[in-house]
Amino acid sequence: MKAKTFDVIIERDEDGWFIADVPALHACHTQGKTKKEVLANIKEAIELCLEIEEERENKQKTGFVSVEKVSVYA
Repeated sequence: MKAKTFDVIIERDEDGWFIADVPALHACHTQGKTKKEVLANIKEAIELCLEIEEERENKQKTGFVSVEKVSVYA
C-alpha cells in the first residue's frame, strides 16, 4: 500500500485541547489532550475517512442512477 500525505491543521481550544482537521477529507477531524495524542488520533481518523470515501465512491459506481421516460415513434 502506498503512503498518502495530508495537510493537518492543528489548533488549541480555550480548554487547552488540541484540535486537528484535515481539509482535504470531508468531516475528518479529532482532538487530543496533547499534541502527540492528537497526531495519533488524526492518523486513525484519516484511515477511517479514507475507508468511508472509498465506500462512497464504490456505491456511486454501482448504485441507482435514475428513472427516465423515453418516447419513441412506433
